[in-house]
Amino acid sequence: MLVAGLTMAGLFSYVSGSAFVYQGEFGLDEQQFGLLFGAGAVWLIAATQLNPVLLGRWSPAQILVAGTVAGALAGALLLVLALTSTGGLWGVALSLWAVLFACGLALPNAPALALSRHGEAAGTAAALLGAVQFGVGALVSPVVGLLGNDAAAIGTVVVTALALAIALLLLVVRPWELPVDSDAEPVAVH
Repeated sequence: MLVAGLTMAGLFSYVSGSAFVYQGEFGLDEQQFGLLFGAGAVWLIAATQLNPVLLGRWSPAQILVAGTVAGALAGALLLVLALTSTGGLWGVALSLWAVLFACGLALPNAPALALSRHGEAAGTAAALLGAVQFGVGALVSPVVGLLGNDAAAIGTVVVTALALAIALLLLVVRPWELPVDSDAEPVAVH
């Protein structure tokens, strides 16, 4: 649940800070902002639509790990570009879109894995998962503002949240021990 919530933090940091970045830092008007914001949504949706194709080849755990790591790397790139004032608008936009694409890969798989072991209480588990995801997102949104409402603030929140998600994956979830399908027993892969 926390991995799903921390992944959602990447998405919420974008939603809460992108207007300040695109309009405040780069001087875009409302229409230009709307177009870039919408383009970000396209990348998020594209990744969620690609997910079923990827599931034909890889497990949900593998896609979750790959999406989380890719999101953290894209967030780190965003942070570096913002702190060094390089890349301009397109460097920031492409980095943000990469974060959204990575979140679009991770977000469907985190809940699927979290809920796969709670079929007898699926409704309760789904409600708790949704509350955690949106609760973490709600907690993260003001942090972007406190850090300055700029690209560096978004990058810092994305990197921090996804680094915590990666740590949880490695230390607690241990995706290499998860079953490939819901009927199989966990098998450690070395």
